[in-house]
Amino acid sequence: MTIAEIINHDLPVLKLTDTVGNALNWMEENRIGQLVVVDAGKYAGIVSEEILLGYNEDMKLTDVMLQFSEISLFDYQHIYESLGLISKYNSGGVPLQVIAVINEEEIFVGIITASEIYNKFGELLGIQEPGAVLVISIKNRDYSLAEISRLVESDNAKILSSYFTGNTYFNNESANLTLKINRESITSIVATLERFGYTVEASYAHEPVESIEQERYNMLMKYLSV
Repeated sequence: MTIAEIINHDLPVLKLTDTVGNALNWMEENRIGQLVVVDAGKYAGIVSEEILLGYNEDMKLTDVMLQFSEISLFDYQHIYESLGLISKYNSGGVPLQVIAVINEEEIFVGIITASEIYNKFGELLGIQEPGAVLVISIKNRDYSLAEISRLVESDNAKILSSYFTGNTYFNNESANLTLKINRESITSIVATLERFGYTVEASYAHEPVESIEQERYNMLMKYLSV
């Protein structure tokens, strides 16, 4: 999914000739704390409600301090790039609520919002789909999503999404692989992964996840009761 596919066509775009009062009114109307400013078809920066409140409402935006003038995304980029920007600028200072989108000629083409980015990532990661989440501790050198997928699929399940967090890929330090599985009952999947040497650090499911030892005990009791 590209940036162009999530452009918001409803938010107003400000010009340098607009007044502070107009900008504040549009922010209130659209329930957003930032808007993009464009000058002669080029992205100029972002104005924030917090800053505008310190100016006279009759002042033009030419006299207002613009923010994030160096921050924009190309319309052909993947939305992963947008999440990186949001994460970077939300870690301190003024959070980034909107991002300007430009084309290859650096002409302004639209706006994307942080809320829409989060929504789209929720869809991509399968958050809205029913299922369970597994967190596997794994050495970087042992990481193979293809092998783990094979083990999960051998139990008639599928990986809806995955997220790898670790240090440099080529070192031998431990990392975490987070999986969203399309099944809520994952005891047998955990057992399979542990049988093949993987360490399941955590699991999140509606049904309790039993350990492989508990599963073996239950199988023994079932056998003895026959």
